[in-house]
Amino acid sequence: MFKFVIGFIKLFYQSWRTMRASFLLSDKSSKNTILKKKIIQYLILAGESSIADISKEIEMSVPTVTKLVIDLLEEGFVSDFGKQNSNGGRRPNVYGINPEAGYFVGVDVSRKKVMLGTIDFNGRKLDEDYSADYVLANTQESLDSLCAIINEYIDNLPVAREKILQAGVSLSGRISTSSGYSHSFFYFGERPLSQIIEEKTGVPITLENDSRAMAYGEYMAGIVKGEKHILFVNLNWGLGAGLILDGKLYYGKSGYSGEFGHICAFDNEVICGCGKKGCIETEASGFAMQRLLVERCRQGSTTILSELIVEKGEVSLSEFVDAVLKEDVLAIEIVEYMGLNLGRWLAGMINIFNPELVIIGGPLSRTQDYIRLPIKSAMKKYSLNLVNQDTDLVISKLGERAGLIGACLLSRSKILGLL
Repeated sequence: MFKFVIGFIKLFYQSWRTMRASFLLSDKSSKNTILKKKIIQYLILAGESSIADISKEIEMSVPTVTKLVIDLLEEGFVSDFGKQNSNGGRRPNVYGINPEAGYFVGVDVSRKKVMLGTIDFNGRKLDEDYSADYVLANTQESLDSLCAIINEYIDNLPVAREKILQAGVSLSGRISTSSGYSHSFFYFGERPLSQIIEEKTGVPITLENDSRAMAYGEYMAGIVKGEKHILFVNLNWGLGAGLILDGKLYYGKSGYSGEFGHICAFDNEVICGCGKKGCIETEASGFAMQRLLVERCRQGSTTILSELIVEKGEVSLSEFVDAVLKEDVLAIEIVEYMGLNLGRWLAGMINIFNPELVIIGGPLSRTQDYIRLPIKSAMKKYSLNLVNQDTDLVISKLGERAGLIGACLLSRSKILGLL
């Protein structure tokens, strides 16, 4: 009986600390909350620090920082790491983030699967990435299936559900992160999609466009090494972009920035997924690849993918990429054609935004130099020399995990006010 009471008290205390932590992170108006978030933000980047160093870096008085750090210790966000190594004199205590203060789940939704992962408060992975088969469709059944996958994953985590402070859901299409609405998938009524998923899972949800999530993943944990002006291109079935300007994700007024694939660029009769004709996406995307491949095969061209096209009438992106890497001539020709089209219009983006780095990501980026070199050639040809000399063109480091890692880190950054 005594052990039961002690266990209940511990559980109650842990739940109280978690609720208090959640309240702190959600309360944006309090001056103390804002200052505490500044300390947390600094410690996430610094790793560990003394009160004197914290005070200097965030420009607050030592007494104020001392009081706030004590509060953060009680609330479970910060840990006391003991005395700092010193060459002489009185050694100060150093403090750092308590990794168990809370956890953040990432959910990356694609056409055929859902990838999920979790990070601790320090941003370190809690588990191995989890993948579940899934069919993305604009139906209530598909939404219910997604929520069931999220719930099953959270149920199997080694941490209590109430310790998850936020889950980030990365989804393709036109998404307003600030309002939580998705206008491409699951727009069934008046309520935001983020609110619906939150009710079905019991976890606070932030919704993000997949290209922006991928851009943020690369920026925080991928190929970016200090650059602050970045253009990320998501070369998937569709074509999207994520912009980071001066170290901040760019959303635009309503949150729909990055629809690069829907610039009207070609005088063709191909209807894009958006309903218009001539979009860049109609000549440089997975859907464009599929159309061009089938057309060329019907015209008599040969490829190692011929049997698949005859049997199914289509190929997957991974099958096409494998054909390119096996040096299939037709597949390489199509990649080069798409790369030249993409590079020409990226040249215009470079002239406008003058980025330090252009990152090519998404499934078709796995073709590596087969896609990178024609893009680079067209970018150099059509952009201003003074501008393109500032810009490096690279392939995504995180690959298919970029969206998942970005979703995890975005969920933490949003709740901490890092964006």
